[in-house]
Amino acid sequence: MTNSPAGTHPDEPHRQGLAQRLNWLRAGVLGANDGIVSTAAVVVGVAGATNQVGPVLVAGLAALVGGAISMALGEYVSVSSQRDSEHALIQKERRELAEDPEAEFAELVGLYEAQGLSRDTATRVATELTASDALKAHLAVELNIDAEDVVSPWAAALASAVAFTVGAILPMLTILLAPVAVRVPLTFVAVLVALAITGYLAAWIGGARRGRAILRTVMGGALALGATYAVGALFGVAAA
Repeated sequence: MTNSPAGTHPDEPHRQGLAQRLNWLRAGVLGANDGIVSTAAVVVGVAGATNQVGPVLVAGLAALVGGAISMALGEYVSVSSQRDSEHALIQKERRELAEDPEAEFAELVGLYEAQGLSRDTATRVATELTASDALKAHLAVELNIDAEDVVSPWAAALASAVAFTVGAILPMLTILLAPVAVRVPLTFVAVLVALAITGYLAAWIGGARRGRAILRTVMGGALALGATYAVGALFGVAAA
């Protein structure tokens, strides 16, 4: 049995490393969703223009590779910027504590008072937390940052690239392995089911309403697939 701090609920996220886990979960779900939609849109569009397997396979592979790299780079740059900002704030707070600890203590007391504590209770809490770890106390109350749980850009990039690849494989396999006569409808169904799952997971991670997230994700995917298939079909008719 895992020991947890007194007063915490086992189902609530009080464990260290929460930001890291949520970071790569978020990147993974978004990467999978993008992989499903973007790759499906490409292969369905090409399938609308030709019945040949070769062009669909090449287009799908190109979308998979390019999309995975793009997602990884995008996540790395985005999370690196966030990480740099958090490190800068941590260093700033550390410097302020070293230069003027009395003013920082008074600020901490004021912040606890602003949360509803009485002056005496706020002073007592600030005193005990300052004695334990002044930097951690200030980061938590002022900036909502845990110095030991700063997000990793590498984890986000890897999760995004892997998830995009896994998501992209689904529409590719469906449209390549299904009979030509039904490959587009089967791909539509497989993609919409997968999008419903990723929409549910995204809502679960963010604590949002599941039904609305699923509907929004599925409708967006259906619109993308319908539009690209129509474009492919138009070009196929024109070429014929």
